[in-house]
Amino acid sequence: MKYKSFATLDEVEERYLLSNPNQIDVYLEHIFEELAANGDVKATLASLRNIAKVKGMGETAKQIGMTRQGLQKALSPNGNPTIATFNKVLNSFGYRLSIAKIASR
Repeated sequence: MKYKSFATLDEVEERYLLSNPNQIDVYLEHIFEELAANGDVKATLASLRNIAKVKGMGETAKQIGMTRQGLQKALSPNGNPTIATFNKVLNSFGYRLSIAKIASR
C-alpha cells in the first residue's frame, strides 16, 4: 500500500502566502496577537520564517546584514534571535516593534 504524502502546516502557510501576498499584513498582525495571548515563541519564529521564505530568504538576510544560513538558524524552531535581529526582520517586512498597554492592568 502506498501512503500519500501530506504537506506540513508550514508548507501550507507558505503556499497560501505565495498565492496571496496581500494577506501577509493580516498574517503578521495575527501571529503577534497570538504571541501576546499565549507566548508561543516557536510558532512566531515559524511564521516569520514562512514570510521570509515567501519574500526570499536570501534577500531578507541581505537586507538585514545576515547570511542566509544565519537567518534560517535565527528563525528555526531552536532559534533564539536577539531583539535586534527580531527587529531587523520585522523592519525588512515593513514593520517595527512597538508596545501596547494591557487593558486589564
